[in-house]
Order: sequence, then structure tokens, then C-alpha cells
Amino acid sequence: MSVITLLLMCGLIEPAVAADVQYCYATVAGSRIFYREAGDPARPVVLLLHGFPSSSHMFRDLIPALAAHFHVIAPDYPGMGNSDAPAAGAPPLTFDAVAQTMDVWLRQSGIQRAVLYLQDFGGPVGMRLATRHPSFVRGLVIQNTPLSLDGWEPARLKAVQANAGPETPEKRVAAEARVVLATDLFLYRQGARNPDGLSPDAWQSDAAALGDPQKRRAMTDLQLDIGSNLALYPQWQHYLSIARPRTLVVWGDGDPIFAPAGADAIKRYVPTAQVVHYRTGHFALEEEHNDIARRIIATFGESRPSVQP
Repeated sequence: MSVITLLLMCGLIEPAVAADVQYCYATVAGSRIFYREAGDPARPVVLLLHGFPSSSHMFRDLIPALAAHFHVIAPDYPGMGNSDAPAAGAPPLTFDAVAQTMDVWLRQSGIQRAVLYLQDFGGPVGMRLATRHPSFVRGLVIQNTPLSLDGWEPARLKAVQANAGPETPEKRVAAEARVVLATDLFLYRQGARNPDGLSPDAWQSDAAALGDPQKRRAMTDLQLDIGSNLALYPQWQHYLSIARPRTLVVWGDGDPIFAPAGADAIKRYVPTAQVVHYRTGHFALEEEHNDIARRIIATFGESRPSVQP
């Protein structure tokens, strides 16, 4: 019997929307992984992979909008959201380790194929899954996560590249300085069409994890590991060029760290990709979840009606 056990502890809510959302935990190698789930398990799966320093909470509006058409699942990574952080004394958390945990959780859950929604940290996690298991990928939704160097704001890219090599106390202090609520607020508000209209529930949810010393340590580890993703860009680009998955790109052009050119670059590898630019910021779902949901349904739904620009 596998050392990995899956313990489901799901509580149904009574939302004011058409779909019930289940809040669940799975135990993977002794650590609890939290996830949200909605929709008919017989329908195609959409796997929602969140960014930094957020969690599956960032999909709170998208999940009900998709649930009538898909089986929607959104996990929190180890050390983020409602999932456990690695134990004190454990090796530093890496994107490889997060992807491996997600891989094990998916296999244990019996999910064999899915549309992957990738945002920010979700890009490195999801592309590792895609290149390990190409047959798993039914399609990709790419939102504000670069898969090429031209998808980065130059100053932020320079800072990431400067972190290459062994960790030093100075590098860790600089990374810790980014794992704070002020960074979160900056990412939500900068470039948003109506920043004063954003729900504070978004960053208040993130603040709970940012206030946990073990989770803050885990997120700092991942900040220091971002450079490992740049080294994998050629592999990911080759995968896209060969596999040519059905791809929808939805990009908030006001993002202060990821440039709109990153959206258009996807067409170099998947010429048939549909690319949509929005006048909003890094967390585009805060202002554009309705249109993004419409496009996902039109692109990946079982009937796939045509979508208007």
C-alpha cells in the first residue's frame, strides 16, 4: 500500500450561486493539501493553479462560473493558502518539490486529464506537470505567467537573475522583504482598472498565510528558486511547439512584473493560441473573471461554441 494516503474532509456550503463548492483536504506524505472542488466529476477537468502569494481563493469567482461546464479543482500549494507548510528543518521548498506534490496528489485523486489554468507560480508548477505528462494536458489557459524572458519586466528579471547560484544571507533577506502584505497589495492594485473597487477579501485571505512564519519561510524559499524556472524555458517552449495544446492566453496588461509581450510570445510556440489582453493587473480575475470564464467555456467546453472578441 502506498505511503501516500488521501483523506477527504469536505464541507458543503450553501452559496448564492448555482454550484456547490466543496472545501477538502488530502494528506500527501503526511502533509495536508487543501483544495476547492466543484462541478460534475463526469465532465472535463479544469485544474486551477494559483500564483504568489495567493491560493485557490483567487479563483473564488471563477469556480462557480465554470462549474456547470467542468469538474473544477483548485489546490493550495504546500506552504501557501490553507495547505500545510513543510515541517521545520525540512529542505528548502522548490518548484520541483511543489510540482511533485501536485503530481502525487493528482494521481492519488485519479485525475488523468485536465485543462491547466496557469497564473504566476502556477506557470512553473503546471509546465513541470505538462512536460512530465504530456498526455495529461487537455489544454492550457495561461494568465500572467511568462514562459519566455520577454515576458518579464526588465528590472524584476534582472533581480531574479542576480539570485542565481548558492543562497546567501543577503539573498534571503532580500527575498523575505518581498514576502509581505505590501507586495501582495502592490500586485493586486497596480495596473488594475479600478483598484478602489477591488474586494479586500483577496489580500485579507493572503494575509493569513503571510502572517504564518512557516508559510512565509516556504514562500521565501520559492522566491529564491524562481531562477530554476528560467533555465527550463527552452524545455517548456519545445514542449509547446511539439504538443501544440489548445491554448487560451488571458493577460492583464497592467501587471507590474510580467510584460504583455509575454502573452504574445506564446504564439511563437503555439501559433493557434488565442491571446486576449485586458486593461487590468496581475490578478486579472479580480476584474475580468466573467469574460475569462466565458472564453474558457467557449474554448474548452464540450460543445465549444464560437467566442466573440
